[in-house]
Amino acid sequence: MNTNKLVYHRRQFIATVATATGGLLFPADHLLANPKEPLPSTKHFWYKRALNEPYIDSQSGHRAFGFTDGKILMSEDNSHSWPYVSDFWDAKNITFSHLFKNGNVLFATRNRLYLSTDRLKTLREIIVKNPDGSDYLPHIPKNPEYPGWYFMPLCGVNSWTIDGMEMLVWGNYSNVAGGAVPVNIYYSTDNGRTVKIAYTFGQNPYYRDNGSGGGSTGALLGNPDNPLFCRHIHCVAYNPVEKAFYACTGDGDRPGSHECKWLRGTYDLSRDEWSWKVIIEASLNTRYKSGGINFVNGKLYFVSDANGPEPYDRGIFCCDPADIANKEKHTLLFQPRYESANMIIQDGVILAAHYATASPWKCGIIYSPDMGKTWSEYDLTELGPRSPVRLQYKNSEGWFRLDLRSGWIDRAEVLFIKPK
Repeated sequence: MNTNKLVYHRRQFIATVATATGGLLFPADHLLANPKEPLPSTKHFWYKRALNEPYIDSQSGHRAFGFTDGKILMSEDNSHSWPYVSDFWDAKNITFSHLFKNGNVLFATRNRLYLSTDRLKTLREIIVKNPDGSDYLPHIPKNPEYPGWYFMPLCGVNSWTIDGMEMLVWGNYSNVAGGAVPVNIYYSTDNGRTVKIAYTFGQNPYYRDNGSGGGSTGALLGNPDNPLFCRHIHCVAYNPVEKAFYACTGDGDRPGSHECKWLRGTYDLSRDEWSWKVIIEASLNTRYKSGGINFVNGKLYFVSDANGPEPYDRGIFCCDPADIANKEKHTLLFQPRYESANMIIQDGVILAAHYATASPWKCGIIYSPDMGKTWSEYDLTELGPRSPVRLQYKNSEGWFRLDLRSGWIDRAEVLFIKPK
């Protein structure tokens, strides 16, 4: 049998979105860019670049979700085979996906959300809800080619098990590509069947819908009743000790205000209500222009991509959550010298990355095997120039997954890293 052959079998049309389902099987080493060579490695980890067909957009445990230009796919053996395949008209514009622990998959194109509860046999479009229960609908773009990225996050960890319930909370990394868009934090407490607004920022006068990438002219977008605005959200993270969510935003310094903010939010499940408070508003050349928020044993870890006028206030920091606004109580764990806003922590490993557009590294990886006691930096030059983003927890074979973006944000390849 030729295991590289696409094998289809028809399924009944059930959903509002028609799908045709089949399977893709690959040899066990199909994830390697060059399977005839041994795995490349550093002192601390092995790494491998995945082939681009399909693009592996997310992973959780042994499962993975991917897509090609015209199909969506799901794997249950760590991306080695793809037995669940469906035609999907807008697959090339997928910007986000999440695999719930109960088997559901939620994914988004630029401005639309879809849910499958049956391994991609059927799909249902999900309409986001406002806090009052009304529909939150995307704006009608001036140019349909630039509808904006409503749902694409910069970070790769977006859900947590809270009191036995998986809760998905994420914010959109918007107004970078694809057109101007409102800035929101979304959430789901029922495995993607309902997605609601947790917080919506105000109208940013510097990112209006002008029919292209956004600018200072055109339609205002966002909540007209909220005076706080930002360009986009860098990260949303959950602290189980406080039962509180933290979000950080970017990017610019504006007359009378700063787009870099930290918010702290709490959620009341019984009332389905959020309470948010801005705890920091700071300049873009401070450590608070940051991302990669992680909580480990009650401690807060974050990384900065400060890029305003020198002197820069950058680094990988640790503090008590209550001390986030007091820089004197922060511990500088590592100084990467260049901008970085992506970081993940799992099993004592801290993994962060450089931007290819802001450092001399081609594909720079920042690595600590021991919770920040020792550090190493590696430049995976054969992969670059690439910027790793959307870092995700290890799959059941022990591999972290990272997006590799060309320039800063355009989708390129997927990288896997496995600690030694």
